[in-house]
Amino acid sequence: MRLFTAIDISDEVRHNLGVLLDRLRPLAKLSWTMPDRMHITTKFIGEWPDDRLEEMKRALSSVGSPGAFEVGIRDLGWFPNPRHPRVLWSGVHGGAALEALAHATEEAVCSIGVPREDRKYSPHLTLARLREPVPLADLRESIDLLDSTDFGAFRAPAFFLYLSRSGRYTKLADFLLV
Repeated sequence: MRLFTAIDISDEVRHNLGVLLDRLRPLAKLSWTMPDRMHITTKFIGEWPDDRLEEMKRALSSVGSPGAFEVGIRDLGWFPNPRHPRVLWSGVHGGAALEALAHATEEAVCSIGVPREDRKYSPHLTLARLREPVPLADLRESIDLLDSTDFGAFRAPAFFLYLSRSGRYTKLADFLLV
């Protein structure tokens, strides 16, 4: 089974991003993320044996809680950079509490054999992916003309263990951050 941990975004932020994507989608032939699939990944776990699922849940339940914390979704950018775009993203601003949660999650799952991530934690929401080169002039112009790239903020009360299978995400467990 393919697993990851994540924080859900609020309905208000999801709506605001949906409005943005409705505006941008016709401007470039990209692989656009549906707002109902957006989440803030705190740790990509990858393939994990079905018969060790309870062990994973126990490890995650040991993650020390920073308490519920505020998360802001704002800004737009390109990975790896604007000259060679592969992913259009929106920034996730959760401060030290989000960093602490991601670090604690990493440590908890590493203790049961999940490989440590090589890259620094960089929270973001993937809005679209470029599968092949396409013209982006109209999309870039529309982004430049936006009045605001602040899509809202919310309080994160929990993180979740998700199963990713056949393009669907299923919550397997929740862990309160109180």
